[in-house]
Amino acid sequence: MKISFLIHNAYGIGGTITTTFNLAGALAERHEVEIVSALRHRERPQLVLDPRVRLRALVDLRKEADDPLHQRPAKVFPASEYRHHQYSELTDRRIGECLEGLDADAVIGTRPGLNVHIARQAPQHVLRVGQEHLTLDNHSPRLRTALRRAYRRLDVITTVTEADAAAYRRKMWLPGVHVEALPNSVPDPGLPPADSTAKVVIAAGRLVPVKRYDLLVEAFAKVAAAHPDWQLRIYGTGVEQANLRRLVERLGLWNNVFLMGAATPMEAEWAKGSIGAAASDFEPFGMTIVEAMRCGLPVVSTDCPYGPGEIIDDGTDGRLVPVGDRDALAAALLELVGDDERRRRMSRAALDNARRFAPGPVVAQAERLLETAAAARRTGRPATPQDHPTQSPLAGRGHAARDAARAAATGVLRSIRKGRR
Repeated sequence: MKISFLIHNAYGIGGTITTTFNLAGALAERHEVEIVSALRHRERPQLVLDPRVRLRALVDLRKEADDPLHQRPAKVFPASEYRHHQYSELTDRRIGECLEGLDADAVIGTRPGLNVHIARQAPQHVLRVGQEHLTLDNHSPRLRTALRRAYRRLDVITTVTEADAAAYRRKMWLPGVHVEALPNSVPDPGLPPADSTAKVVIAAGRLVPVKRYDLLVEAFAKVAAAHPDWQLRIYGTGVEQANLRRLVERLGLWNNVFLMGAATPMEAEWAKGSIGAAASDFEPFGMTIVEAMRCGLPVVSTDCPYGPGEIIDDGTDGRLVPVGDRDALAAALLELVGDDERRRRMSRAALDNARRFAPGPVVAQAERLLETAAAARRTGRPATPQDHPTQSPLAGRGHAARDAARAAATGVLRSIRKGRR
C-alpha cells in the first residue's frame, strides 16, 4: 500500500511530528510511505526520520515567505484553526495540487486544517484519514462547526485516546465515518532501561503554561527538603523558561532543579532517571509519559484530560493526582522517592505495561483500519464493526446546533468589537 502523511511542518520539534515519524517509519517495513510537509523552514528535519520514508515539502519559507500569494489568507484551511495565520493562498494552491496529483492508496492528515484539505480535495479513489492529536472539546465551537461540514467526506477519524473517540461519536454526527482511538507509538528503546538507583526525577516537553512546570518545581521543593540528594531535571525549551529559572532561584533550588534545555533523542536522558513526572492541566495523549515508561520509569502525573489516565495504571506503574494539586503531586513523588522497593516494582510494571505502545501493536491496528476502510469502499458496507459503539444522530445534531449558535454569537461579538475600533 502507498501511504502519504500530510503534516504542518516536519522540520520542527513536537509531539505530532514525533509520532508521525514513528508511525511512518514503522509502516515503511511493509509499505511505501511518504511524509508531505506543508511548510519548511530549514534544510533538514530536527528529528531523525527512517531513511525508507520519503520527505517532501510544499512551501519553503526560506525562499517563499515573501511570495505575494503567501501574504493573502488561506481560504481552504479553516480560519478558526489555530495555525490559520501560517497558511495562505499559496499553501491552499500547493496542498490542492499535491492532493489532486496524489499517487497513493491512502492519505493521512495530522491536524484539523489539513484534514479539511484532505476531505475537500483528495481524489475519490484515495482513502481519506483524519488524525486528531488534540481533542474535540479543545476546539472552538466555530472550528467544530467547520469540521462537521468537512469531515463527512472522510473515511476514518483517529483520536489518540478512547475518551476523545467517544466524544466524537457522541457529539459529531458523521454518518459513514469510522471513528477509532489509535494511540501514539514509541519505538523500542535502544538502551538498557533505568535501574531505579539514580536519585533523579525527569520531566520533558515544551516549556509552556499548560504543562505546569511551575507546579512541578513547587512540588519538588518538598521533595528536596526531605531528600536533598535528589534532583529534578526538566528537558525542553519554551516561553516559560525564564519564569521557571526565576522560580528555581526564588525557592533556593539551584542545587536540586535543573533546566536542561532540549535533548533529541530523549531515551538516553530518561535512562538516567528513576521517576518520570508530568503536571499538565491538559494533555491530549502524553508522549513523554509513554517514553519514560518504555525506559523503565514509573510516572507521577496529573490526571488531566485525556491521556494520562489511559496510559498510567494508578498505583501499579505510576501515580495519578488531581490537576493543579501541588501537595498531592509532592506526596506522590515522595512516596516513590522514599520507597526503593515500590519504585523498582513500579519500574518493572511500567516496562511491561508500556509495551502496548510499541510500534508493532499500533502499526497492526493502523493497517487493520486502512484495510477495513478499503474493504468498506469496495463493498459499500460501513467500516464500523458490529461490536463498536455507533454514533448517535440525535445527540450529534443537538451538539451541532449548540456549536452553531455559539459560533454565531462569537461572530456577532467580533463584529461589534471591530465596529467600536
